[in-house]
Amino acid sequence: MNRFTLNETSYHGAGAINAIPDEINRRGFKKIFVATDPGLIEFGVVKKVTDVLDNAGIAYGIYSDIKANPTIENVQNGVAAFKEMSADCIVAIGGGSAMDTAKAIGIIITNPEFSDVRSLEGVADTKNKCVPIIAVPTTAGTAAEVTINYVITDVEKKRKFVCVDTNDIPIVAVVDPDMMSSMPAALTAATGMDALTHAIEGYITKGAWELSDMFHIKAIEVIGRSLRAAVKGEADGREGMALGQYIAGMGFSNVGLGVDHSMAHTLSAYYDMPHGKACATLLPAVMAYNAEATGTKYRDIAIAMGVKGVENMTQDEYRAAAVEAVRKLAEDVGIVTSLKGVVKEEDLDALSADAFADACRPGNPKDVTVEDIKALYKSLM
Repeated sequence: MNRFTLNETSYHGAGAINAIPDEINRRGFKKIFVATDPGLIEFGVVKKVTDVLDNAGIAYGIYSDIKANPTIENVQNGVAAFKEMSADCIVAIGGGSAMDTAKAIGIIITNPEFSDVRSLEGVADTKNKCVPIIAVPTTAGTAAEVTINYVITDVEKKRKFVCVDTNDIPIVAVVDPDMMSSMPAALTAATGMDALTHAIEGYITKGAWELSDMFHIKAIEVIGRSLRAAVKGEADGREGMALGQYIAGMGFSNVGLGVDHSMAHTLSAYYDMPHGKACATLLPAVMAYNAEATGTKYRDIAIAMGVKGVENMTQDEYRAAAVEAVRKLAEDVGIVTSLKGVVKEEDLDALSADAFADACRPGNPKDVTVEDIKALYKSLM
């Protein structure tokens, strides 16, 4: 049996944020808890949404104590702020950091027995749906607006932990490319490659099946043709990435990922490396490692990435071509696929063990050991 969980409602396209008041009013919400990060306030991105709320006469308060890799403390402070505000709905504005924090806050508010944030790791047995979340992504990468996953950093233990809970999915996703227009090129590149990683890992993960494959291969195609233009700031590219990353999220949220994400989570926990950049840095090497366990799927990936002449290639050739197409895309958008100067030799054993323990690792198409992970890290140093 396979299960698929998606948003109740999603809006797509320029100006989609104007639908937010209708959703709030239709559902009878009275006080909105806006979860976001300080940078988005500083650069006027949040104001695009709060102006819409102001014009509709909707009451709200803003919570912005959220780091790029959100921490247990960010969640705890958010729970306290939500209660103080007496809110009944969350509007999460941002990338994965804001939406992941919102999910954790929303779950704890309705399931107070999980107030110890660490207790949410893995598949927590929560009983109640979280506080209703309307998710407004400002990056084209994490697809947190349509997933049942969130990731929190345990600063004390120097690790990230993944939480998977069907009760945390936002009820409404508002995917408006205008909200992504102020993203700098480097962030567009990193989050876009994160989206590609979601699509590729979701396509080859052990849990993949026909329905998820349909989403993932289309996402690879859309991202492959859109990311370069998006990094250049072109509107068509931005719109394509907004859609492509969402499609990828529809798939991987339901079937899982692989060791690229396990290794990336650990890099972020140890070195505060941005998640998208970590995923992108690892992707070509991890794809090469996994190739032998993917059947004919790299043929499909190569075609979706725009490689010509795939029909005349041998299996080894199309696998290599798929990896090279991804590596070339990363290079073209300015991603350096090297960990030189990032990973410390003395951290390798602990880093590799923690990556092996990560919740995404079991979905990898090729069974992996701690030593395999260590070798992959070392190959990029």
